[in-house]
Amino acid sequence: MIISSPTLTPYPSSTLGPVRQTYAGTDTFPPIARAYKEVSQVARESGLLRRAPWFYATVGAALALGLAGAIAGFVLLGDSWFQLLIAGALGILFTQIAFLAHEAAHRVILKTGPMNDRLARVLAGLGVGMSYSWWDSKHSRHHANPNKVGKDPDIAVDTISFLEEDAAEARGFRRLITRKQGWLFFPLLTLEGLNLHYLSLKHLLTEPKVKGRWIELTYITARFALYLTPIFLFLPLGMAFAFLGVQLAVFGVYMGAAFAPNHKGMPVIAPNAKLDFFTKQVRTSRNIAGGWWATWLLGGLNYQVEHHLFPSMARPHLSKARAIVRTQCDALGVPYTETTLWRSYAIVIDYLNRVGLAARDPFDCPAAAQFRRG
Repeated sequence: MIISSPTLTPYPSSTLGPVRQTYAGTDTFPPIARAYKEVSQVARESGLLRRAPWFYATVGAALALGLAGAIAGFVLLGDSWFQLLIAGALGILFTQIAFLAHEAAHRVILKTGPMNDRLARVLAGLGVGMSYSWWDSKHSRHHANPNKVGKDPDIAVDTISFLEEDAAEARGFRRLITRKQGWLFFPLLTLEGLNLHYLSLKHLLTEPKVKGRWIELTYITARFALYLTPIFLFLPLGMAFAFLGVQLAVFGVYMGAAFAPNHKGMPVIAPNAKLDFFTKQVRTSRNIAGGWWATWLLGGLNYQVEHHLFPSMARPHLSKARAIVRTQCDALGVPYTETTLWRSYAIVIDYLNRVGLAARDPFDCPAAAQFRRG
């Protein structure tokens, strides 16, 4: 049922299929089928599904203060290579704004769905220079089917191959990259910021039906005009390009480093597999240990298991939900994965390198070549 499982202990087949609608009541459902309803009820009764307006107001104020400080530093430094420090700081701030846009897209911050959608569109377009509609469509499909072949866009082939069959089909320059893609993953992330802007604009300009297309294009155009004009107006040309390069590199690495540990190297689900919601979300997600500092660094994505089970849960409540989910997993024997940040990166690199072996020329290995001839 699950086609790639680095740390997977298979369940009995009776727990892997969907529950038939022939039971008289929920009390007769198998424990695994009741798992999500039970943790949801405990989370609700514990008040963990309530909003956290003061927390997000504080985060927003801190980011506004940080942006004001970066602008002041830019003005005071003038024609100086120390401007690259400001560029790096902006890369970090833009990533933190993207975290907020991500939470608004999950309708976590404000009271109603439309209000959150508008906030997410503003934060993504004006704050980061990305398309909210592109991100929302892609991310919603990921949440519905994490690590499922043909369903999760986050494991679809791009420059990096996340599945062996995609790696085997790589040709030309991409094949050379795929062979060493684990080691090249973080260097390639320096280009991810540019790639995110490109994919956003491509979506807005080429997709036939995009809700809020012209609003988002206006936001993104205004954002880049306000951002790029002072850089190229007040800095020498070479320094201006260096400033932009550093900002995009830091933004890309930070974004990739925050999202990559969550699912890469976790079980990959076959296209025809049927898993209950609780099993699917827990077994394909990885938490990052570290407590409050990891929560700030990763925008709450360190509690990936809980985020996937409760995507509309406010960031401050995720740590408390963790205890509830872990108790349920222990009771049912569901593997709950949590590791350190550095260990997660090692797992991702190793996984990508193993996938990349499928891109090797068969004649690189005499034994494999002999086997194929046989």
